[in-house]
Amino acid sequence: MNTPPVFGDAFREELATLMAWRRDVRRFRSEPVPPALLDELLGLMALSPSVGHAQPWRVSRIDEAERRAAVQASFARCNAAALAEYEGERAALYARLKLEGLREAPVQLAVFCDEGTARGHGLGRRTMPETLAYSVVAAITQFWLAARAHGVGVGWVSILEPEEIARIAGAPPDWRLIAYLCVGYPQEASAVPELVREGWEGG
Repeated sequence: MNTPPVFGDAFREELATLMAWRRDVRRFRSEPVPPALLDELLGLMALSPSVGHAQPWRVSRIDEAERRAAVQASFARCNAAALAEYEGERAALYARLKLEGLREAPVQLAVFCDEGTARGHGLGRRTMPETLAYSVVAAITQFWLAARAHGVGVGWVSILEPEEIARIAGAPPDWRLIAYLCVGYPQEASAVPELVREGWEGG
């Protein structure tokens, strides 16, 4: 039997700091993320817990300029529709917010849940099938924290058309989009959420 590690106060303090500085990133520097580092982060993502050990996360890299342009077009349509739902000062503030890093982020990942996976044999999700998607969210969180520990930022873009992103990524029918992630080195870092700094929401 393996001996479990013992984590001291210093590590726990650093872990709390890491969580505080995890923050959603929307402004990226242009320098690339080393391929070996990205592979390491995805490997740490794969250590995440999952219902029935199903490991349902599926990650597609979106690298080609044409596919990225299609993602940006999807965002533009969804963002315009969202802006139309606000009025007055709230609409003006929404229009000023930077809500994605689709043009700048050197790495972009479409993360799916494989709802047709046979892995895990259905264990633990018969009465709560949504736990399959929850497992993917947990894996994304693990990836996010690991990235931040290496100085890499992550931004989760949700103002998109899921079916369109699945088409762009060439995803099979059983894959459901959970997240579109922009990944890269941030231009700036802050422990305060940007939406709080911009006055969209209180702290």
